This record gives sequence, C-alpha cells and structure tokens, in this order.
Amino acid sequence: MFKKGYRFDFWSFMTIFALVFFALFLIYPIAHLVINAFQSVENPGQFSVSNFIKLLSSKYYRQAIWNSVRVTFVSTVFASVIGVALAYITTNFKIAGNKIINVLIIVSMFSPPFIGAYSWVLMFGRAGSVTKFFSKLGVTLPPIYGFTGIMVVFTLHLFIYIYMYTKGALRKVDATLNEAAESLGDHGLKKIFRVSLPLVTPTILAGAAIIFLRAFADYGTPRLIGEGYNTMPVLVYNEWLSEEGSDAFFSSSIALIMIIVAIVIFSLQMYFSRKNYNMSMMNPPVPKKIHGIGNVFAHIFVYLITFLALLPVLYCTVLSFREVRHGIIKNAWTFQNYIDAFTKMGNSVANTFKYAITALIFIILFGTMFAYITVRRKNILSKILDACAQIPYVISGIIFGLMLLICYNNGISIPAEFSDALAAKIASQRSVEVLGRFITLTKGSVNILALGGTGAIIIISFIVRRLPYTLRSSASILRQINPSIEEASLSLGYSSIPTFFKVTLPVMIPGVVSGAILSWITLIQELSSSLMLYVNKTATLSISIFLEVNRGSYGIASALSTILTVTVVLSMLLFFKLTGNSDIDM
Repeated sequence: MFKKGYRFDFWSFMTIFALVFFALFLIYPIAHLVINAFQSVENPGQFSVSNFIKLLSSKYYRQAIWNSVRVTFVSTVFASVIGVALAYITTNFKIAGNKIINVLIIVSMFSPPFIGAYSWVLMFGRAGSVTKFFSKLGVTLPPIYGFTGIMVVFTLHLFIYIYMYTKGALRKVDATLNEAAESLGDHGLKKIFRVSLPLVTPTILAGAAIIFLRAFADYGTPRLIGEGYNTMPVLVYNEWLSEEGSDAFFSSSIALIMIIVAIVIFSLQMYFSRKNYNMSMMNPPVPKKIHGIGNVFAHIFVYLITFLALLPVLYCTVLSFREVRHGIIKNAWTFQNYIDAFTKMGNSVANTFKYAITALIFIILFGTMFAYITVRRKNILSKILDACAQIPYVISGIIFGLMLLICYNNGISIPAEFSDALAAKIASQRSVEVLGRFITLTKGSVNILALGGTGAIIIISFIVRRLPYTLRSSASILRQINPSIEEASLSLGYSSIPTFFKVTLPVMIPGVVSGAILSWITLIQELSSSLMLYVNKTATLSISIFLEVNRGSYGIASALSTILTVTVVLSMLLFFKLTGNSDIDM
C-alpha cells in the first residue's frame, strides 16, 4: 500500500480522516441505498428484485422513466444547439456589449432553475400576465405546463453550460486553421461544419453530458411546472413521502437506476473531456466585424437568447414590488413583499447564510488539504480519495438527501451488548440533553449520529455535494506549481505543515478562491437535497421560495427570489474582482 520506509505524518492522518469522512457520509449511504434497493417492505432483510419488477411492470412508473429520458434528451439537444451557436457568434464576431452579455449570461446560469419554472408559469400559465394580454387580443397561447414547460425551462437555463464549454474551446482554436480552410474554398457554414465544429466536438459532447446530468437530476422544475408529467426525481420524492406510507426500499430502487444512468453519462463526459485537441495557440481567434443581414441576425440572436435566459430573473424582480393577493397580481407597487419576507421567512434567510458559511469553511479547509493529498501524496489511498471526490457529481440532490435520511435520520444503532456501559454513562451524565439528537437512547441500544431534523445533516449534505468544486480548482492550480519550491522549504528545515501553510497555500489562493466562490453560489441556492432533509426550523431560502410558490404566495416568493439573485450577483462580482476577469472556467 505504501512505499518502503513510509513515515506516518500529518498528511497520512489527513488522508485517513478524508477517507473516514467519505466512508461515513458517502460510501456508507450509497451502500445502504443499494442494499435497500434489493429489499421490500413485505420481506425486509431478504434479497429481492420485487422493486425493480414493480418499477418495470407498472405503466405509471414506466411512463415516468420515459418522461425523464424524453424531456432530458430533447432539452439537451436544444440547449446544445443554442449554446454552440451563441458561443461561435460571440467568439468569432464583434457583438456590441459582448462583455456585458457574457456577465449577464453567467448570472442567469446561477439562478436556480425552479425560479425559472415558476416565473414562466406566472407569465405563460393559464392565468399568466402574458397569457391574459394575448387573450385580450384574441390569441390563445399554447400551454406552458407538462413536457413543453419543462423543456423550455431546461433549455433556457442549461444552454449556458454548453455555451461556456464551447466558448472556452473555440478560444483555443488556432486562427490559421480557419484561414487555411478559407484559402481552400471553405467559407461560411461549410467552414464551420468542416473545421471549427470538428475541433471542438469533444468539448461539445462533454458539455452535453453535463446538461443531461443536470436535467435528469432536477426535481424542482418538473414538480412546479410538470402538472402530472412525472419524472424520476419526482418519483423518488413522492415514494418517500407517499400518502400510503414511506417506502424507502422502492425509493432506493428508483434512485439506484438514476445513479447507474448518471455514472454512464458521467463516464462519457470524462472520456470526451480527455479527447480535446492540443493547439499551439500562437494565433488565437480575433472577433471580426460582419456587415449586412448577417450582422443584424447575429445581434438579434445573441440579444434574444440573453433576454430569454434573464427573463425569469427580471420578472421575479419586478413582481417582488407588485401587490399580490391570494395569488392574484394587483396593479399596485409595494415594498410589503419584502417586509413580509423578512417577517415571516427571516429564519430561513438566516439559516441559508448560517449553513452555507459553516459548510464553506469546511469546504475550503477540506478542499485545499484533500487536493494536496491527491496531487502531491500519490499512493493507493490518495487515488481512492480522488475517486470518492468524483462521486458527488453523479448523485442528484434528491437522491443524496434520501441516502442521508435512510442512514442518519434515526442514527446508527449500536447493539445492547456493545452499548450497555455507554448507555449507562450517557444516562447518568444526562449527556443526551447536551448533545441533542446526535446521540439518542432507545430501548436496548444507543443510536449515534442521529442527525434527522438538525441543521448538521443539511451542512453535511452541503459539504459533500459542493466540496468537489473547491477540491478540483485547488488541485488544478496545484498541478501548475513546481514542487521544487516545497522541496526547498523542506531542505531548509521546515516540516510539511509549515511548508504547506506558508509556501504552498499562498500560491494556491487564486484556485481556492475560484472554487470557494463557485461552491458558495451553489450552496445558497441548493434545493433538492435540502428539501429531503429540512424541518420547519431548518428551512433555507430556496426551500421557503419553493414552499411559497406551492402556496400561491407569489409576492413573498418573488421577494425571496430577488434576495437570492442579488446575493448571487454580488458573489459573481466578487469572483470577477478577485480573479481579475469576467469569465468562469468550466
């Protein structure tokens, strides 16, 4: 396992700690979910494939599976076409306000998709403002619910990923290749399809895989706009909270299928990511000025797509200042929505920042140290750690929340024969009152890590799911740092710990900051896993928005959404300020 003469030091301890952390809050929950998937309510504890038979034999469940595949695939295709076209135009042609457009697109990228879903309903639903406007003109708009609505939301929210991936790849295409193609008679679309697109096809496919994963795992959008168009994440949630009683076994079987599909797609994404072409970058592409109808079309396309991507955010912001009573939008302006939001939902705002800041502190600490282990301390354990860090990418929030609930809602039970002395000691010292639900006493056993209903289980979910952002960005910049500077420090008598904190970490700061801010942005808008884990006292901002939408309290929901959007925008501006550019490296 280790090289001969291996010495146990601080980094050895951190490696073991990291593996124990992932074992407790990632591997163990996954293993528990897999075991549950092959059990049934009728015969718990016995191997059974009845859940899968039930899933495949029922038309209702088969339809939900088909719904997920269909809407995800179609959305991925449309998002890819829009994203690639937008990336090519903004990279190769001069567009007025290009930098501002890029920032606006990035801002819309970090707006939660479920906000877009309910914004489209408010605009184009049966009683939507746009629907009413056209109705007065005698025009009946097509329904926004079901497949159409989900597809529109996914497409306009997720095309940004393919846009960022493709734009980054197109900037690396040597301009001399296009010049050579033109000298051979390839112009316009012929040049694009024969030269430019083939060079970035691996990147496009990798970005499409990311879009597929995000759409396939999304719960909030189908739940808000689907109107009976069930998808697999909705099934997982509904079966867990079924009116006939929770069925963790059946929910686990659906979740397992989703994880397998996600692993396949993620593997394809990793494969395509490694197939990129290497170019000299001696002649990077320079945007050219185009004239005539082509220039008009390019500007209209870029502005229209940017406007549609931002439209849900803009509409929510305007609606947050409108009077809304019983779900009906009045023709009056008011600040009451914000007053009500802070009065009724102030706790959820506080929870959002409290949980996110706490999680972010651990993410930065763990992310930088775990990155150092995977890059500088290579052995079999660091390879296992690196593999564990990739797993959260393929597990949707709703499934991860389910896994934590199954394992830690009531805690891990220690049998009586091992826990009698511990139980007596806890009871005598009344430690249960001090530790809350982290250690609980039940008849015949002691339960440890009973995290159900606490903020701790949400924070743990945040850490595990968002740690890869900081870990990956830290590892990326660490690979660019010459190890000789650390070796020089060690040769001068400094141990590995001072060397890391005084020499290596300061150089890693740009990568750490980049990953930390991206982690922060995703933390404050996290919905799916929190929706499975929260109770009233631990509700976050995203959960409160989701619940207010379901209650028809659109004014408060819009105010909360605007608060969330402003927080995201400020975070993005901080990112641009600290990194010195207006792009995000995907």
